Amino acid sequence: MSSYKILKSQLKNSKKLNVKIATSTNPKKKLDVILKNKKVASIGDINYGDYHTYIKSKGKTFAVKRKEAYKKRHAKTLDKKGTASYYADKILWS
Repeated sequence: MSSYKILKSQLKNSKKLNVKIATSTNPKKKLDVILKNKKVASIGDINYGDYHTYIKSKGKTFAVKRKEAYKKRHAKTLDKKGTASYYADKILWS
């Protein structure tokens, strides 16, 4: 089980999507996305930061630059609803 701490902003983002999030059962991931009591995706590599953790650790300017780089790298899959990339974008990077 991951040791990642879920942040309030991530809980807020998940509620907007009508999904629940929990610390991932996959030790290499941050969060599990749960829809109708079924895990639909594991998101966020535990070895890397995300928008919310970068804000806390390195400040908003750095976080925005990393967010832009993430969105550019994953541009092809960000809008495919139901994918891990979609949930990562909406929960970890928004």
